[in-house]
Amino acid sequence: MTIRVLLADDQALLRSAFKVLVDSEPDMEVVAEAADGAQAVALARSTGADVVLMDIRMPGTDGLAATRMITADPELSAVRIVMLTTFEVDEYVVQSLRAGASGFLGKGAEPEELLNAIRIAAAGEALLSPVATKGLIAKFLAQGGSSDPEDGEDAPAYSERLAALTTREREVLVLVGGGHSNDEIAERLEVSPLTVKTHVNRTMAKLGARDRAQLVVTAYESGLVRPRVE
Repeated sequence: MTIRVLLADDQALLRSAFKVLVDSEPDMEVVAEAADGAQAVALARSTGADVVLMDIRMPGTDGLAATRMITADPELSAVRIVMLTTFEVDEYVVQSLRAGASGFLGKGAEPEELLNAIRIAAAGEALLSPVATKGLIAKFLAQGGSSDPEDGEDAPAYSERLAALTTREREVLVLVGGGHSNDEIAERLEVSPLTVKTHVNRTMAKLGARDRAQLVVTAYESGLVRPRVE
C-alpha cells in the first residue's frame, strides 16, 4: 500500500526537497503540493491524501486554521496531519495538537526521521514518541500555559469527559501523559500490551481524541499531569 502524501508549505524550495525525499521511497508518494492552508484543505479533499505535512506559518490561511478545517470534516477523518515547525517551542504546535494534528516535527529533522514520521502517522499511531510530545507541551505550559482546569473556560467540559473514564482508563491516561509507551504501561500495570491498547483506544473514544498526541494534551490541560519546571 502506497502512502499518499500532501506537502503544504509556502517555501517552494523546501517542498521540492521533501518531494524528492518522499518520492524516493517505494511505499510513499507525493500526490500534491500546496502553498497555503486553503490549498491544503482543498487538495486533502480532492487527492485522497493519507498524510499532510503541514507548515504552521503560511500566508493567508495558516497551517493551524487548515488543520482545524481538515479535522472538522467527517469525510477527512482518516487524514493524518504532521505539523512542521522551525521552532522547538511553539504555542501553535500545541494548538494544532488540540485541533487534531497527530504530532509535530522540526524542519531540521533528519531525512529518515521525516520518513519514519510519515509512516507512523499513516499507521494511525502517535507521530513521535510520547516523550517528545510531552516535552514540548511541558515547556509550553511552563512558559505560561495553564495545567489547572480551574484556570480555563473548558474546566466543566474536562470534568464531564474525565468522569466518563473508568479508574483504569484514567490511570492509563496519566501514564500516557507521562510519556510512557504501551509496553511500559503494561509492565507498570501488570497487564498485556494488547489490554493497554484497548484502554487507550477506549479513552480516546470517550475524550474525542483522534490519536495519542491529543491524550497527552488532555492529560496536561486537565491537570492530571503537571509539567516539571527546571
